[in-house]
Amino acid sequence: MLGGIRSGKSAFAEALVAGAASVRYVATSAGGEDDPEWRARIETHQRRRPQSWTTEETGADPAQLAAVLAGAKPDDTLLVDDLGGWVAALLDPAQQPNDDVATVTALAEAVRACAARVVVVSPEVGLSLVPATPVGRAFADALGTANQALAAACDRVAFVVAGRPTWLKTGADEPGIVTDLEAENAETAAPAEGLAVDTAAMHDAMTAATPTQPTSPAEETETRNEPLTPAEAIAAHRARTADAGALHAPTMALPLVASGTVIQPGMDMPLPDSDAGPDARDRLANVDLPGAGIGMLIEAVEFAAATQSTSTPRPWGPVRVLLIDGRHAGGAAAGADVEDSERRAAQAEAGEGALGTLAATADADIVVVRTPPSGAMEDGPVIDADTVDAALRQGWELADAAADAGRDVLILGSCGAGTEAAATAVLAATTGAEPVAILPRVLVPGGFYDDNAWMVRCAAVRDAMHRIRQEPRGAKDILAQLGGADLAVATGAMLGASARRMPVLVDGPLGIAAGLIARDISSQTRHWCLLADAGTHQLVKQGADVLGLTAVLELGLDLGEGTNALAALPLLRSAIALASALPVHPALLAGHGDAGLSADDDADFIEPEPDGPGPARA
Repeated sequence: MLGGIRSGKSAFAEALVAGAASVRYVATSAGGEDDPEWRARIETHQRRRPQSWTTEETGADPAQLAAVLAGAKPDDTLLVDDLGGWVAALLDPAQQPNDDVATVTALAEAVRACAARVVVVSPEVGLSLVPATPVGRAFADALGTANQALAAACDRVAFVVAGRPTWLKTGADEPGIVTDLEAENAETAAPAEGLAVDTAAMHDAMTAATPTQPTSPAEETETRNEPLTPAEAIAAHRARTADAGALHAPTMALPLVASGTVIQPGMDMPLPDSDAGPDARDRLANVDLPGAGIGMLIEAVEFAAATQSTSTPRPWGPVRVLLIDGRHAGGAAAGADVEDSERRAAQAEAGEGALGTLAATADADIVVVRTPPSGAMEDGPVIDADTVDAALRQGWELADAAADAGRDVLILGSCGAGTEAAATAVLAATTGAEPVAILPRVLVPGGFYDDNAWMVRCAAVRDAMHRIRQEPRGAKDILAQLGGADLAVATGAMLGASARRMPVLVDGPLGIAAGLIARDISSQTRHWCLLADAGTHQLVKQGADVLGLTAVLELGLDLGEGTNALAALPLLRSAIALASALPVHPALLAGHGDAGLSADDDADFIEPEPDGPGPARA
């Protein structure tokens, strides 16, 4: 991952490895203990990392990085951040004399031979002026040499600018965006008949990565199934990139579902602002708050700031709750009362019950989504591939509708039968969790637990896991084999919300399972999710840890149906309002009469004009 300072390269690299159960974060920088600003940068990076990650320091000895790579195992995931710190340590006079070129070559060979998955972050300094000092020129030359060596050794290379990645090098199994030059080369290299180029892969890559806008009603309803020829690929690519209307589309990161593009793994979503969140946290330390601050609610403030791209976020306005009513057959629904599920869905539609009551006080509307029934997971696939695609598309369109209606936040809830067992199976299949340790107990009316029904559900999940032990475990495979239509709709809603830059409040097993599957389709989706309260379900806590989500509150709520998030919403709004509206504490003002910075002020520091020789006076 190459990029300039504050380009978002580290956040994008972290998103690429977010799907791993654990990550070894290799920190290469040394020193900086006496620099408060540098320590603050490091702490910002540390706060972004999930608790399941481990950190290794190699700054004291640059050669140690190659040793760490050599000792990595095939199932390890390493994130090296960053190569600039490693080069700086390599050029340290304490490391001289040393054959720097040989050390860079050895590192490249270690990356090439590493058995683990490795993501390396590195700054790109070659776009600026040639440094004026010998030390600066030595660093730029060494870093440029190291970047070239590592780019040759890595399977994929991306360049990140303003948080937007561009793939410079892609692996054979993951085609990148086809540029005009590449398409022209393919056109001239391939004969007119019996094309040697993989035009289907070219078409899929361009479809997944390039925003498309329909130009006629016929194009909105027609999806081309045959691959494009290279000439058609060139024309389509040029037409799409030249279309000024794409700049005003609801999202520039993904094509709209209405264009006919298939939702598939590898989709590129936008990321929240990587600077606004930490800036909001820093600002909060200086505002006029009584006492010691707002505690864990600062996580909600930082999340709102990042998703709104401002250090002074506004409290969330109207909210939409998607209450998904699914039906699972077989052992997954043991002990569930289908009629009671339908009663709760009807209550929500009428604005009654716990969900309806809270929604009325939280400026939220409720959309009940009834999904097609899903089969018994222990017997075979619960839905077919076409149903998976249709449900994903339906969820995406529901998120689009919420954004078009002016809703600020999306909440996902469930009142279906068997959803908890399906979510347990998804978590077990994607993370290796033990089903009996995370499957929620079956609570029946009257406050009693049905242990026999719980055991039937356990057996269904166990049999399903045994059945798919040799089956592919891609995102859509998991939905077809285990998740069902309700989880597919929730997954599509998460993807659509991320594409529209809409925050999602995750609530309960359905939200966690949908988040895990959405992560495997687009790893950036988890950055648009906030867990208000984890409740007491081990499934939610363990899945949230894998997703890198930390519960803002510890209320222990297990109300279900999205009610946990609605109950916590007023408190989250209050914290965001305080953080953005309060001025700087008077004790921190420059002098008497200084009103401090208000929520609307974002002025840059103005250098005082000197009055003559000597120091300037403010």
